[in-house]
Amino acid sequence: MGYHGSMFHYLYILQSIKDKKFYTGITIDLKQRLKEHNSGENTSTSYRRPFKLIYYEAYLLKKDAEAREWYLKTSMGKRVMKKQLRYYLESITTIKI
Repeated sequence: MGYHGSMFHYLYILQSIKDKKFYTGITIDLKQRLKEHNSGENTSTSYRRPFKLIYYEAYLLKKDAEAREWYLKTSMGKRVMKKQLRYYLESITTIKI
């Protein structure tokens, strides 16, 4: 499987302003996906909106983005992200990943 074109696959982390918890996903259109989450189009997160984008990574291959998403949803991945975002997490009062 080779690389074709210049489309990026974004791994992203959103934070719910309502409950302060995080949501991790992947998309090819980051702005549109955030709009979808905030408008309630994603039924699995609609009750937790609004969201703000707090982190993203870009990948050329979807499989790489999916692998990173899977990893970040593990307990080890959550610990890694807590270290990566430590200054942001220190700046908010409630930490829930």
